[in-house]
Amino acid sequence: MNFTGRKSDVKKADVANIPPELSDLHCFTETGGVITTTMFDIPGYRVTRTLGAVYGLSVRTRNIAASLGMAIKSLAGGELRWFTTMLYNCRNDALGRVVSECKQRGGNAIICLRFDASDLGGFAQTCAYGTACVVEKVEGGEGVAPQLGGGVESMCSAGE
Repeated sequence: MNFTGRKSDVKKADVANIPPELSDLHCFTETGGVITTTMFDIPGYRVTRTLGAVYGLSVRTRNIAASLGMAIKSLAGGELRWFTTMLYNCRNDALGRVVSECKQRGGNAIICLRFDASDLGGFAQTCAYGTACVVEKVEGGEGVAPQLGGGVESMCSAGE
C-alpha cells in the first residue's frame, strides 16, 4: 500500500489487480440517468407511477471455429474466455435495451430488474426485464430501505 501520497510510489498492482484474461470484460454501467435495481424499492425514493414490464433481448450466435475450440478446451477444463466475453456483451446489450424501453415510456427507474439467459441451439440468448416506473426523491429521506429502517431494536420490539 502507498501511504506517502506520492503517485510515483503507487505500484501498478495497488491501483487495480485485474487479471489479463478479464481485462476485456466490461460491465454495463451507463444507464442515462435511469436508476436500476434488483430490489422492490429504491431507498430514499418513492414510486409515483408504474409503467409496466419492460424487457430487452439480445441473441448472439457462436462462431463455429470458437465453438470447436471451446469443445476441445472443455475436455481439459478451465474458463472459456471467448464465450465469457460474448455473454458479457450479450447481457450488456440486453440491459441497454431495457433501459432504452424504460426511457421511451417516460420512466426514470427500473425496479425488480432480473436477467435470464439460455442457449437456443447454438445461440446465446439473454433477457433483461423489470418494472419501469417513475420515482421521486423523498424529502428528508435518509436513503435507508423501509425494511431496514428501525434497525434490530424495532424488529425485536415488534413482537412484544
